[in-house]
Amino acid sequence: MTTPIRTLNLRDRILGLDEQVPLLDGRRVPYVNLDNAASTPPMQDVMDELSRFMPFYSSVHRGTGFKSRLSTEVYERAHATIAEFVGADLSTNCVIFGKNTTEAINKLSYRIPISDDAVVITTMMEHHSNDLPWRGRAEVVHVAVTPEGRLDEDDFDRQLDKYAGRIALVAVSGASNVTGFIQPIHELARKTHDHGTMILIDAAQLAPRRKVDMKPDGDPEHLDFVAISAHKMYAPFGTGALIGPDEVFLSAPPEYRGGGTVDVVTADEVEWAGTPDRDEAGSPNVIGALAMAVAAQVLMEVGMDQVAAHEQELVEYTLERLGAMKGITVYGETDPARAGEKVGVIPFNLNGVSQSLVAAILGYEAGVGVRSGCFCAQPYVVHLLTLTDEVSPMWREQMLGGDRSSMPGMVRMSFGCYNNIEDIDRMMEMLERIAANDYQGEYQLEIASGEYLPVDYEEPILDFLPLGMHST
Repeated sequence: MTTPIRTLNLRDRILGLDEQVPLLDGRRVPYVNLDNAASTPPMQDVMDELSRFMPFYSSVHRGTGFKSRLSTEVYERAHATIAEFVGADLSTNCVIFGKNTTEAINKLSYRIPISDDAVVITTMMEHHSNDLPWRGRAEVVHVAVTPEGRLDEDDFDRQLDKYAGRIALVAVSGASNVTGFIQPIHELARKTHDHGTMILIDAAQLAPRRKVDMKPDGDPEHLDFVAISAHKMYAPFGTGALIGPDEVFLSAPPEYRGGGTVDVVTADEVEWAGTPDRDEAGSPNVIGALAMAVAAQVLMEVGMDQVAAHEQELVEYTLERLGAMKGITVYGETDPARAGEKVGVIPFNLNGVSQSLVAAILGYEAGVGVRSGCFCAQPYVVHLLTLTDEVSPMWREQMLGGDRSSMPGMVRMSFGCYNNIEDIDRMMEMLERIAANDYQGEYQLEIASGEYLPVDYEEPILDFLPLGMHST
């Protein structure tokens, strides 16, 4: 088994890696976070800059005091940094801050013109956040995926041809949050533009791991819209960004209206502000924008190529170890030699053991955080699990009835730029023990949640609650 070269070590730039968490046997160990596809921990750089800025935090826009002027400058420069991070030209495009990628995509669903007979083309591998927002606005066409979960590019071409002239938008993920497969986004953009429409890239998983380059506006492979989230790129302070052409957002009034969105208001008329102000209603999350900008700056300084190379080594090492273990089913790519075709997200199941139980034991007995379930991508996971049409209605009915005990799913591990071989080894050691039925606790299934909880264990949560929340 090949030991990866340590190309990158960012552990001293991540907050909380040495924090001890309690285990079922009473010990406390440093937490291993392998759930980065859900949320990443904060960068220490982010925390340092926030601490330096917070004494000067104030209102933005139109305030005359120094703190307000400084806060406004910080907020405006954050837009510019995010534009640089994704290669956007701010002379023709804008960066709109919001809560997260989900809100960004929902915003776009209301801001692009969609005719009554229009379709939005997306794929079967999407996160619900790049599927459900479009269902309420247009007919949604899902491009097929291959049995192992890759995009079926032939079907993509067929759907573009079939709905030519009716396509309002093509919306695809840059990288899957389930299998980690990286989409050929620039090739898809070129094909989309050949059919006279625009493309959105949900880059929530891609942006923290690979360089995102929107390319110049006139480039056939230009990405028209990109959506990203700070909480997946080491700045979990409630911010996301939607980047796209000014002309789209200037073409109609915003869906959220109020303070900061206007230039002139009379009793009878409204003149809307320019971009991005018209789409950032109310007092903005200045702290979140600053945090996101700092994280983006650090990633650019480190180099996304370095981040990608480090992650590829982790994926290759993990696939080698999983491939050598009996009783493991890995979904998506299983060949370590093709680790560069995906980001650091690996879904698997341990044969004969519930995915929820595996995740619980890893957490309670090894201090390893993973995730189990369908990862907000139920159609894709059902496809990967090859569940039949006869089986699927049964678990759906049970779930609607409040019983999630038969919910299908997988265990997902996902890497951050700071994870190392020791993190993976600790998870694998516990996984091998689970496979050998060599674990300590007795676990009980909670029907309503589908989770397994250790019997007769009182977790010392109160010891970790923030000040003032103990009696809540």
